[in-house]
Amino acid sequence: MMTDKLARALGWTSLALGMAQLAAPRAVTRLCGVDDAPGATAVARLVGGRELLHAALLLGAKNPAPWAWTRVAGDTMDLGVLGRAAAHRTGARRARALAALGAVAGIAALDAACARRGTAKAKGPLQVRATITVNKPREEVYRFWRDLENLPSFMVHLDSVRTLDQRRSRWKAKGPIADLEWEAEIIDEQAGDLIAWRSVPGTGVPTAGLVGFTDGPGGRGTVVDVSLEYGAPGRKLAAAVARILGEHPEQQVRDDLRRFKQVMETGEVVRSEGSPEGHRALRQLRQRPAQPIGGRA
Repeated sequence: MMTDKLARALGWTSLALGMAQLAAPRAVTRLCGVDDAPGATAVARLVGGRELLHAALLLGAKNPAPWAWTRVAGDTMDLGVLGRAAAHRTGARRARALAALGAVAGIAALDAACARRGTAKAKGPLQVRATITVNKPREEVYRFWRDLENLPSFMVHLDSVRTLDQRRSRWKAKGPIADLEWEAEIIDEQAGDLIAWRSVPGTGVPTAGLVGFTDGPGGRGTVVDVSLEYGAPGRKLAAAVARILGEHPEQQVRDDLRRFKQVMETGEVVRSEGSPEGHRALRQLRQRPAQPIGGRA
């Protein structure tokens, strides 16, 4: 979270620098001690455009930190230009060029740190979270989820879950090329409150999850809070399934919870034009069309 905040702060920095270089290129070149160079104003405008591109990438991306590498590349070019400028100037211009060189070096260090953290985060586990309120008592909602064989009824990427014993289960999912299977074990359970599980090491996809159940506001309904984590191979699975269904993994979890709410409250998943599965989901054919309340035509 802090890495993304830093990346967005760097994006705002790029926006400010880009606007300044486009609006007042002569002032920027004087400040950097390079106003005597041929074509300095045109170069300043080009660099300003580059900074606006950095800003668009860092402020517009869902996970902005890896895009800080674009700023690192720009910093490298700027350091080279300012270094040469300082070496070939004297007096006040040299002092201004050295000051600009020091400022860019400091910003470059921040950019590099942000980019490295962003890259490490991108290679690490994929974590997603979603919450929904179900209009059913907490014990009933908990019992339905605790019977893990119910999960495929609302998780479209799962083909089946087979209970092996009180703790272990066998999961099967549709992969982009072949079916994937793994064993999972419950590692923490508080009846009516939470269930935590993880895949058994060496049995397939490294993944873990936790679902919590709390009473809704005013004691009405149940708040279901799901957190999932995918390791490297599991991350690839999540991304592949996302491509098949046209969704981001986080959106998949939200849609799974919407289907869960439908199952709990109506007994089945209702398909309509606004179905959270979308028109590309394979299981849509197994769902019944939405019907008017009370069965009226």
